[in-house]
Amino acid sequence: MASQNPESQFQDFLPTMAHKLGGDGLIGELCNGFDLLVDGDKGVITFDSLKRNSALLGLQDLRDEDLLSMLKEGDFDGDGALNQMEFCVLMFRLSPELMEESYFCLNEALEHEFQH
Repeated sequence: MASQNPESQFQDFLPTMAHKLGGDGLIGELCNGFDLLVDGDKGVITFDSLKRNSALLGLQDLRDEDLLSMLKEGDFDGDGALNQMEFCVLMFRLSPELMEESYFCLNEALEHEFQH
């Protein structure tokens, strides 16, 4: 997210949550986060719903450009909004430590698969 506000500092709590809650618990919490940001009428996170509800997650200081960049980063289907799956994938992608662990687990699984 190149246009991210340089003053915006994020602390990555996802790895800690993953270790404490386990995989299912983490996904449940991500879904709860999605529910906080979703546009109730449309069932997706829109720019307006993100802007309106971002303070609930401590993101009130983000500029419009930052919010638009977040939407664009996670919007795989190009509809200008984030569905629940896109949101969860984006949260994992924005967590370098979780991505590293995911790659490690994937590599282990692939090595195991190819050895058999």
